[in-house]
Amino acid sequence: MVIAIDGPGGVGKSTVSRAVADALGFAYLDTGSYYRAVTLATLEAGVAADEIPAVLEIARAADLDFIGRSMFLNGENVSDGVRTPEVTAAVSPISAIKVVRVLVVDRQREWVHRHDGRAVVEGRDIGTVVFPEAPVKVFLTADPAVRATRRSLDAEAAGMAVTEIARALERRDQIDSTRDVSPLVAADDAVGIDTTHLTVDEVVSIILSLAALAGEH
Repeated sequence: MVIAIDGPGGVGKSTVSRAVADALGFAYLDTGSYYRAVTLATLEAGVAADEIPAVLEIARAADLDFIGRSMFLNGENVSDGVRTPEVTAAVSPISAIKVVRVLVVDRQREWVHRHDGRAVVEGRDIGTVVFPEAPVKVFLTADPAVRATRRSLDAEAAGMAVTEIARALERRDQIDSTRDVSPLVAADDAVGIDTTHLTVDEVVSIILSLAALAGEH
């Protein structure tokens, strides 16, 4: 069973997804880390996002793997490196490149296959593109101010004012929701959960209930 958890930044996707995976004994996959790893490799190579053939070549050559809770690029743990402000600022245009997304999605599907198809997968297009047949699809949302406050606690936002974070999240939302390829939208059959006034445990409980119902059918 694949549990697809989508939503924009700051809604609690990672925390909730990891907790659901732990509760079910499933593997956990952060798909955004793949795009961040490709972005990191692109930045290190001095290649711009609009140099699409060069970006694709980098993506094809990259050895990408998610092990445990860590992202590996060419055998190196880059979990911290993919969360720098530089990568965060550059990841949207890189992840909007269609040929890159096709390549990365194939690798993510293969990753889930290697984990016996039992995974909690978080991202922005999991229920619509990566695993449209997932029996459990959830789309998390939250009030913009709450999202910015939550994101301010992340290491990648260190030193940034909450107002600055809010503007950055708004820009990312605009890019991700209006891109031609795999836009950030809720799947028609996804269950929407507004996490603004819910605890992590409450959100996890809702998703576990959905998983239990799906397992009965």
